[in-house]
Amino acid sequence: MARGKKLTLDEKIEKAQAVVFQTKDRYDAAVEELNQLLKKRKELQQKELLQAIEASPRSYEEIIKFLSETEDSEEE
Repeated sequence: MARGKKLTLDEKIEKAQAVVFQTKDRYDAAVEELNQLLKKRKELQQKELLQAIEASPRSYEEIIKFLSETEDSEEE
C-alpha cells in the first residue's frame, strides 16, 4: 500500500498561515459588518429621538433640563 506524501514542516507552516489569513479576513469582514450595523442602529435611534423631540409639546430648554438631570437630583 502506497503512503501519501508527508508534508514537511515548512509546508505545514504555510498551510497553517493560509488558514489563519483566511480566518482573519472572515473575522475582519464580520467586524466591519457589525460596525456598519451598529452605526445604522445608532442613526435610526437618533432619527427616532429627533422625531420624538419635534413632536413633543415641551420646549428645547425643558427637554435639555430633563436630559441633564441626574438620579441624585430626582431623589431629593
